[in-house]
Amino acid sequence: QVQLVESGGGLVQAGGSLRLSCVASGSIAVINTMGWYRQAPGKQREFVAILIRGGTTDYADSGKGRFTISGDNAKSAVYLQMNNLKPEDTGEYYCTMNLRSGADSPRIYWGQGAQVTVSS
Repeated sequence: QVQLVESGGGLVQAGGSLRLSCVASGSIAVINTMGWYRQAPGKQREFVAILIRGGTTDYADSGKGRFTISGDNAKSAVYLQMNNLKPEDTGEYYCTMNLRSGADSPRIYWGQGAQVTVSS
């Protein structure tokens, strides 16, 4: 059974930084993509960043120039460095991976979420 566990959320003042981590456990054969989504109170979950196997990255416009996604396949981990945080970055941050577990077909897995609160 694959599980994704996030860590690193918290409360920070505007202009500050946080680094989110997400580690996948279980029988992992191949990780195709690693990414982050977030959900603000009363809003839909939205895309934040993605890292595709091979090194390609993409970001939502809201995080370009401030957020950096990175991964470590050996550790089955993905990270999100967030700098110059703004109050509108507040929300629950979810990591997601498209991966193949054992002989199964690839599927998408989600973490349980990490709360990020940015005070003004």
